[in-house]
Amino acid sequence: MSDQQLIELTLDGDWKAFKELVVRYEGKVAGVVQSMLGKTPEAEDVGQEVFVRFYESLKKFRGESALGTYLVRIAINLSLNELKKRRRQLQVFVHDEAGHLVGGSDDRFDLRELLDLEINRLEPEFKAVLTLRLREGYSTEETAEILAIPLGTVLSRLARAQQKLRNRLSTQLT
Repeated sequence: MSDQQLIELTLDGDWKAFKELVVRYEGKVAGVVQSMLGKTPEAEDVGQEVFVRFYESLKKFRGESALGTYLVRIAINLSLNELKKRRRQLQVFVHDEAGHLVGGSDDRFDLRELLDLEINRLEPEFKAVLTLRLREGYSTEETAEILAIPLGTVLSRLARAQQKLRNRLSTQLT
């Protein structure tokens, strides 16, 4: 059955049709949310919230974009909200006299942890583009559609995000 048929059945009160849509797209949604937030309880909450929001907005869904794109857009927006909330709550990491990151009891980070930390420190608009393009493998055009921004903005944010990461990592690794 097509997505549109399942949506119509769901609108008619068929919960099995909605469950089929969830099963069809939960992997894609989970991948995006976990790329943005990591494998955390908050990521699970956001993943579930994506489908709650989708259900609540089902009558408004016009099918102008593919359902997967629409759900990823919801996932990105909710993830960005969570990141903003985290940023307000984030503990401040301490740097030593040489400017290297000190992580509390152990001041040695492996490269993957350091990369994840620096990606998480990026501004949300940069992290969203980086996640969609490099972690999730969406094309530049798909990323622009999901985020509802111009193609040039995607390219410039991606370049700026990569430059910020290079600068931060070179400082941390020297």
